[in-house]
Amino acid sequence: MTEVTSAHLPSRVVLNQADIDRALTRIAHEILEANKGSQDLVLLGIPSRGYPLAVRLANKIAAADPTVNAGSIVGQLDVTMFRDDLSHQPTRPPHHTRLPLSGIDNKVVVLIDDVLYSGRTIRAALDALVDLGRPRIVRLAVLVDRGHRELPIRADHVGKNLPTSSAEKVRVHLEETDSVDGVPVNEVVIEAGK
Repeated sequence: MTEVTSAHLPSRVVLNQADIDRALTRIAHEILEANKGSQDLVLLGIPSRGYPLAVRLANKIAAADPTVNAGSIVGQLDVTMFRDDLSHQPTRPPHHTRLPLSGIDNKVVVLIDDVLYSGRTIRAALDALVDLGRPRIVRLAVLVDRGHRELPIRADHVGKNLPTSSAEKVRVHLEETDSVDGVPVNEVVIEAGK
């Protein structure tokens, strides 16, 4: 788990645990509605927080449709080596890409990420998908859309639109990846810019 620290930046919680859960429930139902059911559905989470969100969504979809085995529709898509900003970012370790046993060919793939900002991560995810197979449809679901797009990319399913200034930071803390003083935390915060 990552220890979350509030390093001298004033911050405010914009989504708490209950808000995140409601948003994910709504997104799960939107995905089922857009897909007209669960047939051929694959959820691919983008590390690091997109994957736990994909697992949560798969569980919600399975709860809504008892024919779905949550573990069989969820996977993880690493985009590290497809990013166009590798020379400008600190070194990041690649994560494993794990696809469901059914693969992604001719499937409806929903990419899952925590925050949609410039669109560059999603562009990298689309490039990574091309190397793995040929989905029938690719959709995007994000917990937070904060605007400031640099590429013509938009989410099909959004938990919360959060208009922000480019100086602000949006931080998603999930119990699967984050803790405060050893206690798992689920929240979305906006930190003021410097």
